[in-house]
Amino acid sequence: MIPTDSIATLLGTWSAEVNIASTVLKTALVILMAVVLGCERSRNRHAAGLRTFIVLSIGSMFAGIADLYFVTVLGVGFTFMSAAVFIGISIITANTIIFSSKNQIMGLTTSFGGWTMSIVSALLGFGLYTAALIGFAALMIGLLAFSKLEMYIKNKSNHFEIHLELKSKSSLQEFNAAARKFGLTIDNLELNPAYANSGLSVYTVRVSIADKELRKKSHSEIIEALGVLDCVSYIEKIG
Repeated sequence: MIPTDSIATLLGTWSAEVNIASTVLKTALVILMAVVLGCERSRNRHAAGLRTFIVLSIGSMFAGIADLYFVTVLGVGFTFMSAAVFIGISIITANTIIFSSKNQIMGLTTSFGGWTMSIVSALLGFGLYTAALIGFAALMIGLLAFSKLEMYIKNKSNHFEIHLELKSKSSLQEFNAAARKFGLTIDNLELNPAYANSGLSVYTVRVSIADKELRKKSHSEIIEALGVLDCVSYIEKIG
């Protein structure tokens, strides 16, 4: 097989074939990438951490190697091993997305990160070193470099959601009136189903900042101001 990948061309024909040397190289590279990604997820205390990403990446990479062998040696026209892995990982990662008791979506980034890493690992298994390394670099840039930018954009938004716990159900009207007087527009208010039988009056509230002067304040300052209301037992921003 003539290597078409730039790195494979530089290394030699052996790196694009299915043999012990190329398998060892690919395994070392995929473990290194999985460690970097897993440490980033573990550092931020996400459920899928170091070992999860190592196992996921190794499995996807060997599926790519198997398909490379089936296509180049046995003449199989369909990369069924990788397809099966992608379907399986899609199902598993989808189940890692949950709603917390505060109606907050959790695990979305980790889920898509695992799915993307499986594709990168399969590319490495196919012998597409350049595409795999570029894809991994893009994945890490997306997770690391843009996290602060995402937080900045969210904090500057005129729309946000809050987790609200009132002292009683009768306090809801008082809170609504106080929020409007404060310069907020309540776009949506839902009773949190996670607390349905607890006796607590807990809501997920989506608000917009209507007052121009209030827009100069941060979300944390607005939350702090709402928190001193007599009717509020506990309040925090969602997301």
